Amino acid sequence: MQHRASWIDPRGGLSRRQLLASGAGISLAALPLCLLNGWSLAAEELLSRPIPHTGEMLPAVGLGTASVFDVGQDEAQRANLKGVIAALISGGGRLIDTASSYGTDEEVIGALVAELRARGSLFLATKIESTEARPGLKEFRQSLERLRTDKVDLLQLHNVTDPKQSLAAFRDWKAQGLCRYVGVTSTFSRDYGAMEAVVRREKPDFMQVEYSLGSREAEKRLLPTAKDAGSAVLTALPFGRSSLFRVVKGKDVPDWAKEYDAASWGQFFLKYLLGNEVVTAVIPGTDKAEHMSDNLGAGRGRLPDQAQRRKMAEYFDQLR
Repeated sequence: MQHRASWIDPRGGLSRRQLLASGAGISLAALPLCLLNGWSLAAEELLSRPIPHTGEMLPAVGLGTASVFDVGQDEAQRANLKGVIAALISGGGRLIDTASSYGTDEEVIGALVAELRARGSLFLATKIESTEARPGLKEFRQSLERLRTDKVDLLQLHNVTDPKQSLAAFRDWKAQGLCRYVGVTSTFSRDYGAMEAVVRREKPDFMQVEYSLGSREAEKRLLPTAKDAGSAVLTALPFGRSSLFRVVKGKDVPDWAKEYDAASWGQFFLKYLLGNEVVTAVIPGTDKAEHMSDNLGAGRGRLPDQAQRRKMAEYFDQLR
């Protein structure tokens, strides 16, 4: 992993020295070698892309937390996850995505971010299930309490199912300063028609959708809709619940992937997505700091052009 030598987040985040001295319990020995090497190198910045409605720049590789951060009070697993967040921040990433329905995810993230004193370094996104003002606000405030913050950067309606769903309450909470952006999500292709209708009508700041080299339906339908609406796009499940890795198990990354600096299968899969300029950020999940660092590598170096992306898709389809 590469990183600039004197990283200090301009929003008041932690320097690498502060991160280690923060009392978080992370020792130099506990951090991956690639991360420490990255801190010693002046290097290429992580790719960032603008959020269309505001122009704010967002690092294009973030962290998804479904399942992997639902660890409750398990101290060993929490220590691993603390290293993942540290790797994200030190590598120039900011985005962490969670949800009220992800078990203990929000609670764990809130605790670890507080221990790292890293809230100012992060773009924190969560999701709630309800669009109704009163129950939705109750659910949202519970999320804020668990995350130990008075506002999130992005609040999303979790899994659109009805084409008539409204974001009116979400916009009210945004006006109150409880969130900076609002969005919608879907990881079920059966609901893409409803999602398309809501995005066209509501024009949310963000749209999160399942999109991977192994699941490309959103590429044809929802991504063009998001572009027309000016919605930033986050890609859920970019590794397809690990199914992409099962397809390539035991196989080497093809030599021609060097043309766009893909040094691992994880980078290969993520660079395919980032090669689509409509994608604002990818949010792969992991519970290992070294994998977080490797994922961040997808946001550095060259990206595949459209011809190279077609070759990647054809190659992967042949392996399945």
